[in-house]
Amino acid sequence: MKQFAERSHVRPEDAHVQSALPADISSARQSHWPGPSAGFAINGKFASQRITGVQRVGYELAMAFQRLFPDETDLPVLVPPNARTDVVLPKTKVIGRWFKGSLWEQLALPFALGGRTLLSLCNMGPLFARRQVVMMHDVAIYDLPENYSWKYRLWYRVAFSLLKRNASHIVTVSEFSKTRIMERLGIDGSRISVVLNGVDHFEKIVPDPAILSRLDLQKDAYVLAVGNLSVGKNLPRIVAAMERLSDRPDLKFVVVGGCDLRVFSSQAKVGYDLSKNIIPAGFVSDGELRALYENAACFLFPSLYEGFGLPPLEAMSCGCPVIVSREASLPEVCGDAALYCDAHSVDDIVDKVTQMMEDAAVREAWRERGREHARGFRWERSAHQLLDVLERELAGGAARPVHPQSAQSAQSAPSRV
Repeated sequence: MKQFAERSHVRPEDAHVQSALPADISSARQSHWPGPSAGFAINGKFASQRITGVQRVGYELAMAFQRLFPDETDLPVLVPPNARTDVVLPKTKVIGRWFKGSLWEQLALPFALGGRTLLSLCNMGPLFARRQVVMMHDVAIYDLPENYSWKYRLWYRVAFSLLKRNASHIVTVSEFSKTRIMERLGIDGSRISVVLNGVDHFEKIVPDPAILSRLDLQKDAYVLAVGNLSVGKNLPRIVAAMERLSDRPDLKFVVVGGCDLRVFSSQAKVGYDLSKNIIPAGFVSDGELRALYENAACFLFPSLYEGFGLPPLEAMSCGCPVIVSREASLPEVCGDAALYCDAHSVDDIVDKVTQMMEDAAVREAWRERGREHARGFRWERSAHQLLDVLERELAGGAARPVHPQSAQSAQSAPSRV
């Protein structure tokens, strides 16, 4: 689809403007751009956390953004002293010795910027740093307040109220999230840009099929779902739909995630007797998750709220047919490559799972459609979008400078419509 097409890093109109300008004027305009020698630093707090969700986005986008610049560019990822040793990032620089977590981000990180603009990619950044671009993935603390403790809600509401005033620009991951940020935080749309996620990191993951034996699973004979206690994940209806289909002994349901499926609400502690064909897999490695995606008959994701929704794209990239809801950002992200269900209707969820499971030809058609759709979501493309934003917002609309890696990548990238 056109909106997901790869495009050259150098816009034709920019190239024309640059070539038409005298050398001294072109150079003067480019001098406003914070170039390779003094441009940016990346907030690497995510390197000390479990790499899931927004941390995954931070890691992959930081890597892809660094690749746009020459190797000698001073573009460090500033990380806390407790950064994970198994998270490999180029150009990392450990900052501080005593602080960790939010204290490190607020008290140590701002003093290490040295005039650089900070890229904070995981919802939060130093509250009083003005040379900062912050990626807010969603405003779930406003839209789903029941998910969070009052202390957590208070912290983020105070933080967001300061960041919206102090940050140079806000970036988010979907038009849906942009609309919600505008409404909840009262930020003008001109101060918010959308940078879509990529999914090609999954291509590098080696599948670990041992999990199939461990869970006693057969290829194309189980439905895969992601479960946690967030209200937005719609877990009670997922499990209710699975129970409706429990009369099929040949069909199993695997729920991945760190939650107790017998507890739908952390407040109510509601118990539930699960059928034997519902298998809670708990936390799994990336390799195990890829193996589960590749061998599942379909992936069920009837979420009520997503700022972006990366799991359906991960499933598509692995050739797994996808069933999603029509809520939030999911139609925007999944396009015509998923079978849609009513997230509020257990009957409709059951119906869509039944449609998918009863026809192998239907599953194969959704597999091919999903694979093709997922190819349009590349982290390199996301990094180019981010660079576009930075050039436009921080260079005052000046003609873009062309970095060697970016130009070379643009020339070699295929164009797809």
